[in-house]
Amino acid sequence: MAIVSSHNQSPPPEKTPRSRKGGESSLPDQRVSKSSTVAQTDLALSASPEANIKATAGDTVGVAANAAASPTPAASIVRPEAEGEERRSQNDEKLRPQKLSEYIGQRELKEVLQIAIQAAQFRQEPLDHLLLYGPPGLGKTTISLILSTEMQVSCKVTSAPALERPRDIVGLLMNMQRGDILFIDEIHRLSRMTEELLYPAMEDFRLDITIGKGQSARIRSLPIQPFTLIGATTRVGALTSPLRDRFGFVQRLRFYEPDELSQIIVRTAQILKMEITPEAAEEVARRSRGTPRIANRLLKRVRDYASVKQQAIVTQDVAIEALELFNVDPCGLDWTDRRLLSVMIEHYNGGPVGLETLAAATGEDSQTVEEVYEPYLLQIGYLNRTPRGRVATPAAWKHLGYDPPEHQISLLRS
Repeated sequence: MAIVSSHNQSPPPEKTPRSRKGGESSLPDQRVSKSSTVAQTDLALSASPEANIKATAGDTVGVAANAAASPTPAASIVRPEAEGEERRSQNDEKLRPQKLSEYIGQRELKEVLQIAIQAAQFRQEPLDHLLLYGPPGLGKTTISLILSTEMQVSCKVTSAPALERPRDIVGLLMNMQRGDILFIDEIHRLSRMTEELLYPAMEDFRLDITIGKGQSARIRSLPIQPFTLIGATTRVGALTSPLRDRFGFVQRLRFYEPDELSQIIVRTAQILKMEITPEAAEEVARRSRGTPRIANRLLKRVRDYASVKQQAIVTQDVAIEALELFNVDPCGLDWTDRRLLSVMIEHYNGGPVGLETLAAATGEDSQTVEEVYEPYLLQIGYLNRTPRGRVATPAAWKHLGYDPPEHQISLLRS
């Protein structure tokens, strides 16, 4: 303010020039104030690391809360779309079972979890850490939410790529209450530093924080509340041995049987308020590749078809017509799967054919062919991997309406 008065002697009514010149002249003062604030912050960090970590987490939450409380004009413009996405998310959450008794399938896993829940409740302790692995879409996230409901605790859901920096996982762990569940999806993608922070947190419920650098560096151990870590992965072999061994339970989720998928489809149809016959539910289940996520997705497409065609009840014929329209055959193969097998049979007499050649012939990326399309074809026995390349099996020939040649049959038998 002294700088403003020394450069501007105009009468008081002229406020606009004073405000402009005053703003320009006050920049050095602002920089000095900012520098002093940074210096005070650094001193506070070295003096009390615990308070700093808690304040950082609180500030992050406070910023998010303020942003949600006062939406900007741009946010209000896209608000209808945001509300639509929120409604879709709520509908998806309704499809998830809320209790272990409502969960269909995975009988052996349910028995193990039921024993673990009852033992933890009897001892009034948190659940032991749990690692779930298996193909995508089998219900790993659903199980973590069910466990939080059964234990009457909160569940924080995140993914490994979101925990890019160490302070991300520190903020989550410092805000955990006793018995809370932390679910990390794709846990095999954790960074090395984040994984190292989890080791003492999982075993001793403490965080080892390094403060300073060089000779002045020191380690402070911060106690945290006992919690349960649930990790989910599709590649359990990609986890390091120290992390994998710290889980008290390591459970694999298997593919679902058609009768289990039929029950899931009937339950989903009731939630979606649509009528479906048992035969139609079995038809959708047969084409779902043993995966509940695919079953629910196909059921929604059948519902769309029935609504447009004004069919009040989804019968087996309606389900077949809808799924054929979306290029899903009775074995669950889509157009790309059949194209892959057809190219092998028509162009290369069933194989063997190399991966790169097959990818070039179908117009797909080799990694996409190997990681997206081949696993299911291998699982149902329509494709074989040999040292010379990929080979279409006689079952694939018959499924596509071809007669397998005798030389290929003898080659596969040998």
